Amino acid sequence: MAMWAGRFAKKLDGRVNDYNESLSFDCRLYKWDITGSAAHAMMLVKQGIIKPEEAENILRGLKGILEDIDNGSLRFDDGSEDIHMYLEGILTTRIGEDGKRLHTARSRNDQVALDTRLYLREQAGEIYNLVRDLINVITDKAEEHRETVMAGYTHLQRAQPLTYAHWLMAYASMFCRDLARLKETYARIDVMPLGSGALAATTYPIDREYVAKLLGFKEITLNSVDAVSDRDYAIELLFDISLIMMHISRFAEEIILWSSSEYGFIELDDAYSTGSSIMPQKKNPDVAELARGKGGRAVGNMITLLTVMKGMPLA
Repeated sequence: MAMWAGRFAKKLDGRVNDYNESLSFDCRLYKWDITGSAAHAMMLVKQGIIKPEEAENILRGLKGILEDIDNGSLRFDDGSEDIHMYLEGILTTRIGEDGKRLHTARSRNDQVALDTRLYLREQAGEIYNLVRDLINVITDKAEEHRETVMAGYTHLQRAQPLTYAHWLMAYASMFCRDLARLKETYARIDVMPLGSGALAATTYPIDREYVAKLLGFKEITLNSVDAVSDRDYAIELLFDISLIMMHISRFAEEIILWSSSEYGFIELDDAYSTGSSIMPQKKNPDVAELARGKGGRAVGNMITLLTVMKGMPLA
């Protein structure tokens, strides 16, 4: 199964916008839906719920679908309700009745919960690595400027002298806290919900621990009703992202101030700035301004999901 996960861990490479509108959001779950389905099929045959030849047919079909989506020969259509129904329909069309057996002992509810956790687990790991890389860049730059003296500011007025390294390390401290939060969130994402069914599990003799092992989850969910209705982990990751973007926005704002004529501390490289459409002498800090502006989008996404979830009854 580790080979499956590694082989299927390909990115959408920007093709999501080519898909039709009805699948424009959850189509990005396709590789995780296929990966989860493969693990589910392997569990079903292990438990004697489906026959080995049926499982082999299913796995072969899933592998072919994944390869066709990745190479662009298979496009998502707008006739399916969601990515799960789309993939099941394609599988059944390709391999016949065995494709319908894949959904045995699972609901779309726990299937969606699984796909979401798999996707967010990967995203949390990637964000963690990016923030860590940013910290390394900041600390390297601080090491270069341990003796560079600058004015420190309070209330946008000069206050006390400090080193540029000390100022930079303030942001490194912020991003280190972000890493700690991401690590904690990752642990709460890393819980396997499949087997919860629609809300009250299943009468089939399934092995949830086996599926969790195949998919690399640390543990399984303990309450089936909570497992399919919980989105705390998604909100928590959005909160972490919002804090990261807030820190980036603060950093960007200082870059904008420092590059202004009034401060004159730095001059931005042409790669990270643009000229004015009417005043050729200007160099505008557009990249920093865009980074500052995108922070609001992250906060908005978090508030949106919180607002949705606050009125959702269980299951």
